[in-house]
Order: sequence, then structure tokens, then C-alpha cells
Amino acid sequence: MSENDRALTDNRSKSSSGSYSAAARLNSWRRRLGPLTERNFRVFYAGYATSLLGTAMSRIALTFAVLGSGGSAADLGYVFAANVVPQVLVMVGGGVLADRVGRRPVMLTTDVTRLAVQGTLAGVLLAGRPSIWLFVALAALLGTGEGFFDPALGGLRTEIAPPDKLPDANALLSVAESAATVAGPALAGVLIAVTSPAFVIALDAASFGVSVLSLALLRIPPAGPATQSPWRDLADGWAQFRSQSWLCLTTMQFALFNLFTWAPYLLLGPILARQYLGGAGAWGVIVAAYAGGSVLGGLALVGRRPRRPLVVGVVGTFGYALPCLLLALRAPLLPVAAAALTAGCGSAVFGTLWTTVMQQRVAPQLLGRTTAFTTTGSFALGSLGWTVIGSVAMLVGPARLLGFAAAYATASSLVVLATPAIRAVRWRDVLTAEPE
Repeated sequence: MSENDRALTDNRSKSSSGSYSAAARLNSWRRRLGPLTERNFRVFYAGYATSLLGTAMSRIALTFAVLGSGGSAADLGYVFAANVVPQVLVMVGGGVLADRVGRRPVMLTTDVTRLAVQGTLAGVLLAGRPSIWLFVALAALLGTGEGFFDPALGGLRTEIAPPDKLPDANALLSVAESAATVAGPALAGVLIAVTSPAFVIALDAASFGVSVLSLALLRIPPAGPATQSPWRDLADGWAQFRSQSWLCLTTMQFALFNLFTWAPYLLLGPILARQYLGGAGAWGVIVAAYAGGSVLGGLALVGRRPRRPLVVGVVGTFGYALPCLLLALRAPLLPVAAAALTAGCGSAVFGTLWTTVMQQRVAPQLLGRTTAFTTTGSFALGSLGWTVIGSVAMLVGPARLLGFAAAYATASSLVVLATPAIRAVRWRDVLTAEPE
């Protein structure tokens, strides 16, 4: 063979190898994004992502609307509390209802309600300056809708994605939630500056309309007729929750974590940012870094199937301590933002893998109720903590309280990671209700 022939053969081989490598990479990404090839998931994802963006924007708009209507910081606290408390109160009932009548009907009803609530709020803001009691009442209705929507979403995931693609579906949903957290406030700030809070809240109402349309287009069989009383349904959901020792353990972990770590961080972080980092802009960078880390964590998990998913997930929770610790040490902005990015990445890893494990081990017909029990248990104490964290911080100082928050987050993750119930959970490719 001549030198020219050898060179031509080598070039063809390299070209073929390069084409094969590019094709392999393309097929790998297609496999990872597999849930988006499913019609139901693709349709729902478009509507849900739009709704998430609208909600992220409206939170900023609501703050400026309350203050612009003459409300004080205390009034703003009442509005926020009115949004959170109903979620905790109705969530268990929402889980029972979703499993009895079907997840999609519940979600359709709640999104239609939230469309009407946000449309009403936008209308009264355009008409004048509404009183604080109206903000509180509408926030309570909005929170009630959220309390019914979330448990139904926990069950709907298994209806819009096949079992082998559920882990990737969970990761992609996490990415959408985190991306909305990054883009929503920034977009809201620009729109409020050139228009008004009422316009942004009206956009949120429209985003619920998009979600309603996407839910209406789903092709899902209707729920079968109820065969027992709601109380029996509730008891069955509680029995399922209690039968999973890893589920009880992680719910307890996050109940105390939200009380001792995350609620203090969310309340005191902006205060310390104002004291030594330069104010709201610095806190915005930290929040954006956390959300950006969540996006990266979610994308990194697409296509991954760790043998011990909960071990990997709990390792991710160690990141929560970092931004608390660095704020307590009065570190510069860049290290605090890097710590927040790490915490966000770990949050996405834990949340995605934890959700997947629950889908693998809880009977599909019980997922709404089980999601309600875990969500209520995880957030109830943290919601109550908002009433005392400020007073405690005044006694011991924000930095010391955040130092304790970091220490508790680390200690709790160590304890949970050492627990046999966490280390015993293995990856499964089938859905089952078998308890650990």
C-alpha cells in the first residue's frame, strides 16, 4: 500500500470514528432527555414550566404591590403567612382527594382557581390601592390551591412518564423549577420597572391559563370509582408512609432542618447581606447562585442511576451548611455565592433521587397521600419557626444563629447518612409498594 493510500485510509478511519463519536453523544443526550419524547410529559412540561416562571415573577410583584399600596413590613409578613399556612393545613386532604378523584382533575381545578385569584388581584391593583385584608384573603386562596396542587403533582409524575424514564423526568422538572427561580425575579424586576406590579401579576394569571391548557390536553385514563371512605384512604396513606422507614427518617430530618437551618438562613441571610455585603444586590447574587446550582445538579442527574440513591442524595445535603457558615463568618460575596451554588446543586441531587426512590417504593395509587404526609411533615415546623427566629436572633445575634444552623445541618446529615435504613436502599427499575 502506498503512502497516499495509507493516509487516505487513516483519514477515512478518523472521519468514521469522529462521526460515530458524535452520533454516540447525540444518542446519549436523546436517551437522557427521553421523557421529552413522551407526548404527555412534553405537553405537561411546557405548561408547568410556564406556570413556574409566572409564579416566580409574581412573588416579587406581590412584594412591591403590598408596599406600594401602603403596607408595612409587618403587613407583608401577614400576606406571606397567609400564603403558607393554608398550604400546610390542606395538603393531607389534598393528597386524599387527588388519589380518590384523579390527579389531573384536582390540578385543573386548582389552576383555574389560581388563574381567577391572580386575575382578580391584577384587576384591583389596576383599579386602585387595595386594603391589606384583600391581599391576605387572596394570598390564602392562592396558598390553598398550592396545597391541593402539590400532592396531585407527586402522583401525576407516574402517569405522564414511563417507569424507566421517571428519574430523568424528575430531574427535568427540578431543572424547570430552578430555572424559574433564576429567571423569574430578574424578569419581574425589569417588567415592574417599565410597567407595574399589576401587569406582572396579570402575566402570572395568564401562565396558569397555559398550565390549564396543557393539563386539559393530557391523555390520561380517568380515576376509577372510590371503593372506600376518605378516612380509610387517609389511614392507608398513613400506613404506607409509616411502612417506609427511610421515608419517615428523611421527613423528620427535613422537619428539623427547615426549623433550625433553612428558615434562619432565608430570614437572616438578607440581613447579613445588608450589614456587610452591600445590600439587596448581593443577596440577589446569592439566591441566583443557589438556583443556578440547582439547575446544574438537575442536569447532571439526567441519565444517572446510582446504585445507592439515598446515600448519594444525603451526601448532597451537606452543602446546605456552607452558605450558613460563610455568612456567619462574614465571608466575602464570591465565596458565599459559591457555597450557595454548592448547596443548590446538592438540593437538586437529594430532591430528585428522593422523589425517584419514593416512586419506586410507594404504590402509585398512594403517591398523592404519601407526598402530602411527607411535605406537610417537612414544612410544618419551619413555617412555625418564622414567628420566633427573629426574636432568637435579637438575643444571640444573626451570625451565631447561622453558625448553629450550619452545625445542625452538618450533624443531621451525618446521622442520617449513618442510618442503615438509608444505606440499605438500592436502585430499582420497577415501581413497587414493598416496604423496607
